[in-house]
Amino acid sequence: MTISVQDKVVAITGASSGIGEAAARVLAQAGAKVVLCARRTDRLDKIVGEIKVAGGQAIARPLDVTNREDAKAFVNAAVEEFGRLDVLVNNAGVMLVSPLAELKIDDWDQMIDVNIKGVLYGIAAALPVMREQNSGHVINVSSVAGHRVGPATSVYSGTKWAVRAISEGFRQEAGASIRSTIISPGAVLTELPDHISSAAIKEAAKAMYATAISADAIPNAILYAIEQPADVDVNEILIRPTAQQS
Repeated sequence: MTISVQDKVVAITGASSGIGEAAARVLAQAGAKVVLCARRTDRLDKIVGEIKVAGGQAIARPLDVTNREDAKAFVNAAVEEFGRLDVLVNNAGVMLVSPLAELKIDDWDQMIDVNIKGVLYGIAAALPVMREQNSGHVINVSSVAGHRVGPATSVYSGTKWAVRAISEGFRQEAGASIRSTIISPGAVLTELPDHISSAAIKEAAKAMYATAISADAIPNAILYAIEQPADVDVNEILIRPTAQQS
């Protein structure tokens, strides 16, 4: 028997586009109170306005996930507005893949800061709140790249393996009243491939993403994990396009 997400407070990072935006819309439609966070506040305000017109409840807050004070502030904003925080979706991420030999060290640093530290800062902000209310759910968006490594994905895959390791450690440490879920998408139509700075890899990514699925496919998995009874913890879901072989 599933439970309703009606009135659950869900904070989502990287919510200005892609999976984060889609998740905010789906969860709000299902009755959740959503807190959208990202750096592009103009996009957030537009999405929040559309959610409200559709009858949902939503607020937007600016967030740089690489700033630990920002993370605390957005969690505090969720609690101040809605009284609690039931679910944190650590969705913000970057995919700056390139061969190691290209030495794109700034890209490596950015992926570590956003993909790993961003998740840790979100947990650091949310965990005290969830422990105080004796309930909560942290959902971390990893990737199929967190299960396999291919040419040019060494650092990106490393960050996504780290997300899975952090999520499993969190599951073991958080206690019986706080749940941990990893969502690992394959090729999904988002802005991630647009950020690739390696010309050769960016061109190769076009072929892989030719069969990519819509970002709208991922929120249903998030919703499924949230809707399970409190004593059921869905630890990981992998979602690929049917045509994706790797």
